[in-house]
Amino acid sequence: MQDMTTSPLLKTAAGKQWDHIGTTHHHGINIPLFSLHSSRSCGIGEYPDIMPLIIWCRSIGFDTIQLLPLNDTGPETSPYSALSAYALNPIHISPVRLPYALQDATLKQYVTDMQALNRKSQRIDYKTVQDKKDLFFRRYYNIFGKALTNRSAFVQFKKNNAFWLKEYAAFKALKVLHNWQSWESWPPQYKDPTDQLLNQPPPEIQEEADYQTFLQYLCFTQFNDVKKHAEDQHIHLKGDVPILINRESADVWFHRDLFLLDFAAGAPPDMYNHEGQKWGFPLYNWKTMAAQKYTWWISRLNVAAKLYHIYRIDHIVGFFRIWGIPLPNLAKDGQFIPQDQNTWIPLGTSIMKVMLENCPMLPIGEDLGTVPPEVRLCLKNMGISGTKVMRWERRWEEDKGFIDPKDYPEASMTTLSTHDSETLDQWWKERPEESTLYAQTMGWQYTPELAQEQRLAILKDSHNSASLFHINLLPEYLALVPDMTWPTPADERINIPGVILDTNWTYRMRPSVEEIIGNPTLKRYMTEILRDV
Repeated sequence: MQDMTTSPLLKTAAGKQWDHIGTTHHHGINIPLFSLHSSRSCGIGEYPDIMPLIIWCRSIGFDTIQLLPLNDTGPETSPYSALSAYALNPIHISPVRLPYALQDATLKQYVTDMQALNRKSQRIDYKTVQDKKDLFFRRYYNIFGKALTNRSAFVQFKKNNAFWLKEYAAFKALKVLHNWQSWESWPPQYKDPTDQLLNQPPPEIQEEADYQTFLQYLCFTQFNDVKKHAEDQHIHLKGDVPILINRESADVWFHRDLFLLDFAAGAPPDMYNHEGQKWGFPLYNWKTMAAQKYTWWISRLNVAAKLYHIYRIDHIVGFFRIWGIPLPNLAKDGQFIPQDQNTWIPLGTSIMKVMLENCPMLPIGEDLGTVPPEVRLCLKNMGISGTKVMRWERRWEEDKGFIDPKDYPEASMTTLSTHDSETLDQWWKERPEESTLYAQTMGWQYTPELAQEQRLAILKDSHNSASLFHINLLPEYLALVPDMTWPTPADERINIPGVILDTNWTYRMRPSVEEIIGNPTLKRYMTEILRDV
């Protein structure tokens, strides 16, 4: 193991971030918060549900918990489709942990009704959860809101977050009052926001904006408790900062000059998506961003730094060049922007420097897919980790064999799967050509059913790689124990990118939080995985 006081990573542009986190090996779990459920949660995973897992991770020797994005997405289910770069999602507020909440008989009954949703289905019913929680929160606000908003903590929250909170609250209020219609169809006085609209809105907008502000206060209060608990237990929280923002967002609505609205971002055709992908999000106007000294990005990262210690830079190659699709064309009709390849490295380098110089969090890049070699070299020289999905780490230009995890670079994160990929079980069964080769690499005879000792061996390999970070989705560990995952492997998949499916982002883990942390067999396996590290 590289001594943390002499690691060359400390001399890179990301040196101060590495110094803070430590250049030793870090082991962790990746949790889609929406997938959790506990005895106290109401239909979906909630911020305080993370806290028992913090204690559990500490007890087994893990020190990192990764989360998918937690931004407010409105009625959208994808956590990568944020309607604010700053606001947290109110759907994850825990009603039962709010002050005074259970003193009201009606609110108490609402809680009982919402908690029944945990047992109703293996899939999350977002619409029902959102409607029931909104009903609860509006009553709670009407009864207890005045007392809580008079507190100094609320006043301070508004003051500290005024640079984004006012425009977000007005936008969310207008969205609600216009039944979630696109801001581009709003009346002119709302479509094109003014300082007067934010500072002296009509009463009905002000009333709804105040409610939305209150919800954000509750979100940040509950998550701040999570972060404090993590720090008390010496656990790092790894957040996720999506590179792009929803066209239907407060940021695009209010800062239109920062975006190229005539384009949609996506991905070019590849071996897995022959038609390419069209995500629909607008591109950034990097020239304007630079002219404004990247203030928007710096502010965004500073808010995230209040919540996390480490962050995943989503689609990091997109900061160097991104697939831009002229509207309303298809994905395959796009082109890389900027078009001039000679500008890719200078552009990405300048942005990465801004992020490193203005944010204390350690970045870990999501550099999967087709990434130009010069981009990977640039990230390596800056000390920014990449992501190593073991099944995709192969000698593609040679014999297509699998790269030994012990040969991965230190500045990387090893993982078995991602929220966008098949689970290990699915891949093993559904891609026999690839998994047969993997089995041969391990000295095994391939069979379609992955044996438990094989699963355990692969997990151990992921934690014994040369990477300094080793983080797997929690369900990959749950699969070690019978009946802790759903009977059908496909039901364990979180998302299939590029297609619209009712099952995307609705995955609910089979066991409750209490069952996870209380299972002695799971804990024994988890500690065994780290025993030889």
